[in-house]
Amino acid sequence: MSENFLIDDPVEGVRRITINRPESMNAFTFPMYRELLDLLEVIKYDPRVRVVILTATGRGFCTGHDLRAGGTADWIPDYVGKAYVSRYSMSVISAIPLALRNLPQPVICGVNGTVAGMALAFPLACDVTIAGSSAKFVNAIHNAGSGAELGLSYLLPRAVGTQRAAELLLTARPVLADEAERIGLVLKTVPDEELQDACIQLAQSMAVNVPMGQWVTKQSLWANQNAGSLEQAIEFESRGVFVSQSMDDKVEKQKAFFEKRPPQFTFK
Repeated sequence: MSENFLIDDPVEGVRRITINRPESMNAFTFPMYRELLDLLEVIKYDPRVRVVILTATGRGFCTGHDLRAGGTADWIPDYVGKAYVSRYSMSVISAIPLALRNLPQPVICGVNGTVAGMALAFPLACDVTIAGSSAKFVNAIHNAGSGAELGLSYLLPRAVGTQRAAELLLTARPVLADEAERIGLVLKTVPDEELQDACIQLAQSMAVNVPMGQWVTKQSLWANQNAGSLEQAIEFESRGVFVSQSMDDKVEKQKAFFEKRPPQFTFK
């Protein structure tokens, strides 16, 4: 793994991924998309990681794709034309919000400074986002020719409502941290120096729950955004209840609660 991402476990059960190209405002190169996807794929199959934090170093969270030193996409054949290049590029880049949303573990996004371009989809694809007071959200995708990619036209209306999403997608005006909290783009805003602690504190409050229970709860939360009826939503949740209640970890969670101690999950 390159130095583009810093990986640590600030507390038990919490894996933190920190984007680390501060000299370029954490803009992504082509190799970084594959690196991040590989990291998420490993975490997906590690139940010891119960919560994930995605954040960044420096003055900005991520300003999208690095237009000056983006490198090359080694998965694209060198003999294809422009349409194929675009299609193949997006097939990998757009896999990131899907990987974040489909990860079994809850994902908390800690936004420091500016988030722009394709990276605007990252905090929206995470389950919860906390912003530092310096955070600024900019739909710079218009610079690439359109105003939505990586699922923004799907994710943004569900976060802030259709009218507000239409304004932000069509005007590309920046949204500062206080407004982001007010309109529901983020859960809350904290002083920059408290951002990491706030993310860790929230992660700890999630990590005490049964890992499989968190998995099926997250799955129900997002799948039921498109449920056709209340009955369908309840049925989907009920299947998750059956799975999580059949586990030894459920018994351990209850014991730990009554004994006032942290749970020791065995993932069985």
